[in-house]
Amino acid sequence: MVRLGFPKQKRLLKARDFQRVFDRSSAKASSRVMLLIAAPNGLNQPRIGFIIAKKQVRLAVQRNRIKRVIRETFRSFDSGDFSYDVILLARKGVDQQSSRKIRIEFENLWQKLMLRTKGNKN
Repeated sequence: MVRLGFPKQKRLLKARDFQRVFDRSSAKASSRVMLLIAAPNGLNQPRIGFIIAKKQVRLAVQRNRIKRVIRETFRSFDSGDFSYDVILLARKGVDQQSSRKIRIEFENLWQKLMLRTKGNKN
């Protein structure tokens, strides 16, 4: 049986982790409704953190839905040797997207990010 949890090792939890990504970002990928920022982490796995402001997505139920869809999509990736910390910044209008569109948008941005970081090995 495949375990589908989202362990702490895969999450950005502390403010200093988020700040390090902002300070050392080496790649970005953006769309109309979200932005991904990445920085090398020196681990053998990617980690992800979310910034979904109330100003951008008013209802908590919508913010939670967005995070749930992104986490599920993130879990399904075969990250290989992608050793980056990634922050997802939600933009205005993301809450108007269906879960399917959010998933597709995130997958496209993730692919762009992986291509942009190929040349930036740790």
